Amino acid sequence: MVFAKKKWGQNFLVDNNLLEKIINTVDLNNQSEVLEIGPGHGALSEKIALKTKNLTMVEIDIDLIQSIKQNLAISHFPLLNQDILKTNIKDIDISNPKVIGNIPYNITSPIIFWLIDNLPYWDESFLMVQKEVAQRLVAKSGTKEYSRITVMTSLYFDIKICFYISPNVFKPKPKVDSAFISIKKNNKYDINKIDTKKFSQVVRMAFNQRRKMLRNSLSSLNINHDKCSVDFQQRPEQLSIDQFVDISNNIIS
Repeated sequence: MVFAKKKWGQNFLVDNNLLEKIINTVDLNNQSEVLEIGPGHGALSEKIALKTKNLTMVEIDIDLIQSIKQNLAISHFPLLNQDILKTNIKDIDISNPKVIGNIPYNITSPIIFWLIDNLPYWDESFLMVQKEVAQRLVAKSGTKEYSRITVMTSLYFDIKICFYISPNVFKPKPKVDSAFISIKKNNKYDINKIDTKKFSQVVRMAFNQRRKMLRNSLSSLNINHDKCSVDFQQRPEQLSIDQFVDISNNIIS
């Protein structure tokens, strides 16, 4: 038995009812392609293998790799020993997969941005994340949960909280509640008509000083205020995604 390693934020799922609930939510069929992040001991992987024969796993922990290789139910599936954040989906022999993962909570944001970087190469994603992070991802403008990650992800994704999860279904038990979320790509914004680097810069600067009015937090940017319809006396949590786009599209280089 391989024990959880704190350095990688490992918490293994051990509740069969929850595993079944996840599988039912993900809704796989025998044609589904699946990329699983951090399979651990393979508890969820075994359930996935009952639904589809197209599973690829990415695991950073060599000890868990050895454990999975001894599991006859899943040992024949492709298993990559690497850091998911350094993995390009296009380089894997897999086509437009569903990305599924009980991910380390300390790298949730990097994995979300990794999904953005790999946007053309996956279909939809289902992740186990910290409850607080999930609530930020689905937050509405005007609330305290509305944050940089809300705005950045909303440009690309429609995110939904499928259900909340108690710490009791993990071993070891995390100190926080969790949530299982679905991430689907949206077509609300034409990314080709948005300078995403400027958009990211505006969002980061605004939320780094979220208590300040935009006229102060964004004062170093050369913004064409005549063309921009945003009220710069507002604070960032008051703005819609469209208004952040408006600002970024009216920055004079």
